Amino acid sequence: MYSILKRIFDIIISVTALVVLSPVFLIVSVLVKKEDGGSVFYVHRRLGIHKKEINVVKFRSMKDTAEPIEKLLSPEEYEQFVKEYKLDNDPRITKIGKFIRKTYIDEIPQFVNVLQGRMSIVGPRPILREELVNYTEAEQEMLYSVMPGMTGYWQSYGHDVADYTGGKRQQMELYYAENASLLLDAKILFKTAALIISCVIGAITGAKKKQSTPCT
Repeated sequence: MYSILKRIFDIIISVTALVVLSPVFLIVSVLVKKEDGGSVFYVHRRLGIHKKEINVVKFRSMKDTAEPIEKLLSPEEYEQFVKEYKLDNDPRITKIGKFIRKTYIDEIPQFVNVLQGRMSIVGPRPILREELVNYTEAEQEMLYSVMPGMTGYWQSYGHDVADYTGGKRQQMELYYAENASLLLDAKILFKTAALIISCVIGAITGAKKKQSTPCT
């Protein structure tokens, strides 16, 4: 019953979001294209349920370049990227990219992924195949027994303080996979909504965040 209700919820929310946010979708598309003439969207291969590869779509927030990543980052930045697959201050991000990341607008196209049934609104973050080394075989089976999500327990509660190195990120993602429920989903959604509102206000006013999760 949970999976059926969750799928119905995903469809309703995704359709509503794409309709309501269509003006934002259009404006951001124009701004991204205008900044450097590159592609509007960034499509990256991630792992979905049962480790099947999926194309996850986002608004492009980084410079459109063919340069290898190690040439664009400092040795320290590259080391962090290799370990955590994310950077605190990524020098590749464009001006408009910085804003749409802070406000989570870059994630809007993923509602299409949700409608396609390849992602859910709430679930573990879809990861690269290379990131599987951070999980044991048993943990991988547990993690990929559920649909990856646009937001999740780790993204909303521990993105800034839980990483692979300390093992906390794995624990949080696996906790969701083992305890997924409508109640937990609701808690994550409320937390995510509060975070997005705070980040949008901060991006507009220039105020610094006070919450533990970064607006990136």
